Amino acid sequence: MQSRSARFRSPQIGRVDSRTFLKNSLPSWKRRIPEVATVVKNGSAGENETEARHDPAHAEFSVKIWTAVRPNNLDEKIDSIAEEIPVALVFNDISHVVMMASPGELDSFAIGFSLTEGIITSLDDIYDLQVSVGDAGIEVNVTLSNQCFMQLKDRRRSMTGRTGCGVCGAESLQQIRLPVPSVTSNNVVSHDALQKATMTLTDYQPLQRLTGAVHGAAWFDPEGSMVCICEDVGRHNALDKLIGCLSKRKLLGEPGFLLLSSRASYEMVQKAAMAGIAIVVAVSAPTAMAIDIARKASISLVGFSRDGRHVVYSNHQRLI
Repeated sequence: MQSRSARFRSPQIGRVDSRTFLKNSLPSWKRRIPEVATVVKNGSAGENETEARHDPAHAEFSVKIWTAVRPNNLDEKIDSIAEEIPVALVFNDISHVVMMASPGELDSFAIGFSLTEGIITSLDDIYDLQVSVGDAGIEVNVTLSNQCFMQLKDRRRSMTGRTGCGVCGAESLQQIRLPVPSVTSNNVVSHDALQKATMTLTDYQPLQRLTGAVHGAAWFDPEGSMVCICEDVGRHNALDKLIGCLSKRKLLGEPGFLLLSSRASYEMVQKAAMAGIAIVVAVSAPTAMAIDIARKASISLVGFSRDGRHVVYSNHQRLI
């Protein structure tokens, strides 16, 4: 798929005008993002359309800190801190959810969230998508097809979550676990490919290296080479961003596997099932509900993938 990226950049330093002064009086995350950015129109971008992609490097800022290295002595230095901002997802002018997230790749976040929540079934269901900055946070305005919007109104929930919270605001127990499809795939992956991916994961996490405060969700090919990775302060957000990125690049359904830098909670496996991902690998442990969902959805769930070993919890036939 032809690249449509146009990165957001920080204001240039060197001259001071009223615009720069006003930006400097805003919160750090708001200084880095244009007021409005059109992302997707009619399901795909043409040659003259621009993909508004937040630069992940802008999802952090620097502060002065003091570190206690020995009694009665503080070392002063500048450290990088992860940004965490309120992001509202608005569908057809109706606010649906507010999440705390890193201010990067918010177009992918909206697309991935829409897919994994069952709001849309493909990118073609999104007619328009815009990212706009307000005083209180960022809004991602998504225009859905009439059919998708009518279905959303029938089951709409309004929730204000903490960092990528997957349950906050659900109105009933039935809303917590979405019906998940059975993932049919002959995709396989070797032990060597898993270990190669796990060993190199941190090499592709610049924001984590800077801040130590974000999660990563990555897609690797069957040989263990990295294809796409997204980072966010919320592990659910990172996965939604990745799924949105894969959807834009038409890679959903291609051979490969998902690697998570976090534990495999039930929401992560549920999102993977909604995206048709057959192999989910986590560097930490899964939860009991995650294993249950993986087995029902025919997903191969792998945990503790590190230090030359891994544990398979379901559908081991895909691990060779």
